[in-house]
Amino acid sequence: MKKHASNIVFDVENIRNDFPILSRNINGKPLIYFDNAATSQTPQQVIDVIVDYYSKYNSNIHRGVHTLSQEATDKYEGARQIIQKHFNALYSHEIIFTSGTTHSINLVANGFASLLTKDDIVLVSALEHHSNIVPIQMLCEKTKATLKVIPMTQDGALDMDVYDTLLLLNPKLVFVNHISNALGTINPIKEMIQKAHKVGAAILIDGAQACPHIKPDVQELDVDFYVTSGHKMCGPTGVGMLYAKENWLNKLPPFLGGGEMISEVTFNKTTYAELPHKFEAGTPNICGGIAFGAAIEYMNSIGFGAIASYEHELLEYATKKLKAIDGMKIYGPRDNKTSVISFNIEGIHSYDLGTIIDKLGIAIRTGQHCAQPIMDYFGISGTARASFSFYNTKQEIDVFVEGIKKAAMMLR
Repeated sequence: MKKHASNIVFDVENIRNDFPILSRNINGKPLIYFDNAATSQTPQQVIDVIVDYYSKYNSNIHRGVHTLSQEATDKYEGARQIIQKHFNALYSHEIIFTSGTTHSINLVANGFASLLTKDDIVLVSALEHHSNIVPIQMLCEKTKATLKVIPMTQDGALDMDVYDTLLLLNPKLVFVNHISNALGTINPIKEMIQKAHKVGAAILIDGAQACPHIKPDVQELDVDFYVTSGHKMCGPTGVGMLYAKENWLNKLPPFLGGGEMISEVTFNKTTYAELPHKFEAGTPNICGGIAFGAAIEYMNSIGFGAIASYEHELLEYATKKLKAIDGMKIYGPRDNKTSVISFNIEGIHSYDLGTIIDKLGIAIRTGQHCAQPIMDYFGISGTARASFSFYNTKQEIDVFVEGIKKAAMMLR
């Protein structure tokens, strides 16, 4: 895999050469891809790993004595170790491969269904993606536990004073994202984890939006559960990760039953496999897991410090340019956020805005961003959202801003 030196000037043009899709034209215009918070693009180095798997050692894992199976198993378990090292998990078996963040959250919520009662309280933040709201609602409906919401403020942050008050109720479980997908807000998760543990609560952090930008250390955070998806981190869709402390993985029952997750099966009794296989029923996304590991290696070859610094430059540059547009309203915090700008222009529907600039080759996201409670809080139907990655440029932002101006003139 080609390495990038992270201790020199950030060479975005060299990095862009790694991403074949960035050379595409859309509607006769060069593609400008600003929908990275939904899915990041995939570098050739990771694409090559996917092709290599299906070309050379496509086989099921853990079950075969033949060479292809052993090669696939070694690559897959090697990827688990790459992920363990990246997130600084204590053990590789604390890394559970899943189909993505949603699967990971549902795995935890399903497990807690056997641990909660009608007298228990679960907390969830107002900044959550639907994938971190609906499974928790389902958990509370099943157990009759009470769900309470950590509210947000007008500047798109969580109300930490109310969080402190809710903790006095001694909740059993807290769900909060590391970074808001709709607003880019970086939540004070280390403080929230420490406070939750003081009252005996377990806490799950949804890291889907954080992991493309920063490098979480799960031991330093002392987090109980941390989840993310490969497709946010230059990897393929359909693969993700649940990190959980070993003691919690031993407490929770399996989410799915089937092959791979068993030790012995009789019609009288089934016993489950050791970690991590207890939670990995069936044939996994083998190629996806291997490619997820390769994507993490690719991002580390650039360096997360360099990525964060460069993306902050893009955020500051785009924010200044957009704020100069008449009728512009940007939602969420001014500071302490990642490279996401969620905005509306007075009198213009975000869908219309996104449709017109697509004709100019510019890809942004419009709508509720699977975060309807946030939109309801602001009293809006949705926003336009531009989200930047380390392969984007200031020149692209210039074209984007001019496109927004043209669209606004047409729609007014």
